[in-house]
Amino acid sequence: MKRLAIFDLDGTLLNTIADLATATNQALAHFGYPTHNTEAYRFFVGNGIDKLFERALPEDARTQENILKIRSRFLPYYNEHNADLSRPYPGITEMLRSLQSHRILMAVASNKYQAATQKLIGHFFPDIAFTAILGQREGIPAKPHPQIVFEIMEKAGVEKKDTAYIGDSGVDMETGRNAGVDTIGVIWGFRPREELEACRPQLIAHQCEDILKFLHDR
Repeated sequence: MKRLAIFDLDGTLLNTIADLATATNQALAHFGYPTHNTEAYRFFVGNGIDKLFERALPEDARTQENILKIRSRFLPYYNEHNADLSRPYPGITEMLRSLQSHRILMAVASNKYQAATQKLIGHFFPDIAFTAILGQREGIPAKPHPQIVFEIMEKAGVEKKDTAYIGDSGVDMETGRNAGVDTIGVIWGFRPREELEACRPQLIAHQCEDILKFLHDR
């Protein structure tokens, strides 16, 4: 029987918040907008970069034109610097290797744009054979729409009952629920534990060992 673990990226596998904050702040500053401290970005991210820019802009400046302006400065900078300060959370690399050794299939489903998703996974986890690495792509609805999960399950040839979605936010828990798969919320990410608990996941993981035990016991 094949089993599949699908991971969110930002706040789940990697702590990327400092690089996201730096890249967005330099774009905001370029156009004369106020910047934010890194902690504030924990509540700006999670729904793709356009929503990140909308939240980071002043309320009276949240137009599509301004979002595109910020995007035009963010992308070249972030493409160059997205691994400067980002790092895997403690135990993540070892967990992925353990899952791989036990022949549990793994994939990534992120609302980060596709190019950065692929680059970061390749940079930090070069020895992990992910079944799929999918970020936000043109014409594909963002999470919490379940399409990205269905796409990965089809590629892996794994049924819903043998699939788990792991993430750090309410958006992730809704994604898993919308897809009809088990959900695991991790408390080391960007969002508060209360947000995860409100979504009633099958497991709230305090450490990577909790995820390993849940998946091995299925």
